[in-house]
Amino acid sequence: IVYDLVCRVASLSATVLITGESGTGKELVARAIHNLGSRAKQAFIPVSCGAIPESLIEAELFGHEKGAYTGTNGARAGYLEQAGEGTLFLDEIGELSPNTQVKLLRVLQEKEFCRLGSTKRIPLNARILLATHQNLQRMVEAGTFRHDLFFRVNVMQIHVPPLRDRTEDIPTLAHHFLEKYSKEYDKPVSDIRPDAMELLVAYNWPGNVRELENLIQGAVILTDGNSIARSDLPEHLQVDKEAREALAETFDELLHQFKIDLVN
Repeated sequence: IVYDLVCRVASLSATVLITGESGTGKELVARAIHNLGSRAKQAFIPVSCGAIPESLIEAELFGHEKGAYTGTNGARAGYLEQAGEGTLFLDEIGELSPNTQVKLLRVLQEKEFCRLGSTKRIPLNARILLATHQNLQRMVEAGTFRHDLFFRVNVMQIHVPPLRDRTEDIPTLAHHFLEKYSKEYDKPVSDIRPDAMELLVAYNWPGNVRELENLIQGAVILTDGNSIARSDLPEHLQVDKEAREALAETFDELLHQFKIDLVN
């Protein structure tokens, strides 16, 4: 479903809101939209709104002229301008302050902006993609996110399910990361053994795709062979699987006993 939606919106210029838990791969979805569309050869600028101090967020987004505020030594183009005719990806927009939300709304409505310290209007040529792990609808109800901005960014929404709900993707993702890090570390690791893959598929993945990537990276570093073995994976995966199996056995025993008691 996610891939189908990505293909549908890739060639459009509409704003897209990408939602999902932390680590589900929202930036990967944004990059896929960019790479499959007509802007693929242009810049892709990812910005983590939550990682930029409130005092700097406007200057980072809109840019500034020399002397716009204390400490500026010269003019600087902001991310909106740097993106050009490419894509600006604003991650964690739920972290934006009410004041910045107002200014972002104005940019999206008027398709233009000004650098700090200037009145010259600069046209917005970039496509805007946004993402959040928060429930913006609840934030609107709580008064912490503007309802008009929510309606503006929620034109098209793509929800990225947690990895535990799409276990069929785990082998594909695992092999993708295996190829990536075997090249990066120049190690001839080309496969994941069946018993190791069984552990990966059975795990609950609270950290989602990001956790899977980090785990495969570590396994590539640790292994001495050409394939990742069960012993190359962290102990907590093995403990997790054993706990799941024990729970399943207990449930089956309780269910069996319940059926016996019911008959008697």
